Amino acid sequence: MTAPATAPTAPAALTVSRASGRRLDPAPVRLAKALLPQRVKDAADAVIRALTGATARWRPGPDLLVVGTKRGGTTYLWSALQAHPQVMAMVPRARHLKSSHYFTEQFRRGERWYLGHFPTRWARRRHARRHGRALCVEASPLYLFDPRVPARVAAALPQVRVVVLLRDPVHRAFSHYRERVKNGVEGLSFADALAAEPGRLGGELARMAEDPAYSSRPRDWYSYRARGEYADQLRGWFEALGRDRVLVLRSEDLYADPAAVLARVQEFAGLDPAPPAPGKRNRSDGDERIDPDSAARLRSWFAPHNQRLAELLDEEVWWP
Repeated sequence: MTAPATAPTAPAALTVSRASGRRLDPAPVRLAKALLPQRVKDAADAVIRALTGATARWRPGPDLLVVGTKRGGTTYLWSALQAHPQVMAMVPRARHLKSSHYFTEQFRRGERWYLGHFPTRWARRRHARRHGRALCVEASPLYLFDPRVPARVAAALPQVRVVVLLRDPVHRAFSHYRERVKNGVEGLSFADALAAEPGRLGGELARMAEDPAYSSRPRDWYSYRARGEYADQLRGWFEALGRDRVLVLRSEDLYADPAAVLARVQEFAGLDPAPPAPGKRNRSDGDERIDPDSAARLRSWFAPHNQRLAELLDEEVWWP
């Protein structure tokens, strides 16, 4: 099937996606949203969620999940997929939502609340008549690392496909650390933060197992090393969904050749081939480099984990 043609040029006041022709909010609308009091935004969101939740039975949910890893290109891939003419935005479209965080932070809200974030069957049919097909994508770098999520996804979305991006765990750890420093929640040096990680994360998995609604902030914030131990994280997804429904890619390949990797993702998701639009790359590594001692210790730490990952994927070791 031939990819749909690019939409006509929109008025100058609007930004239009090159690949999809979607209209994005003009600057005055974005400014008005920014100036609204938070209580007004919360009230509006509650009304929207009540309405969409009431029609959840007619909302199929996402066809594709991009589940991580954190600081591994999830936002970059998601934004590139959003530009595809056959991909529909989450609801409401004006919010430009990447994720509902349902399977981690919002699980207590229930499946109706979750499905309310996606277009109805009728909206999908209209979109498919125009573009040949209609798919929905959700992306969250938190989903890969939470061991409760694969079973939850398998129960709620029995046909969903999953894309996983894995970045060199040494560089991922340092990028994660720098993000925490930038956000004002990390005051230790990188070496000290790595030394403190076991104590910070101690007991959190037990709390998560005891309380299905518990969202672990320490595991989100301070899991610099643990998130890079990929084999066990992936095994949970393979066991819950089946190996054929999980596509595992290297972040470095996405950064080096976005068109080739996006083509693989499009084929895996069942999208027609379409040229990539520029994705939003959410990285802040800058020119600062990890200190050699920390890098050497991490290389040694991750070596057996990278070997286990290679065996699981039946690949060569991805990072020396």
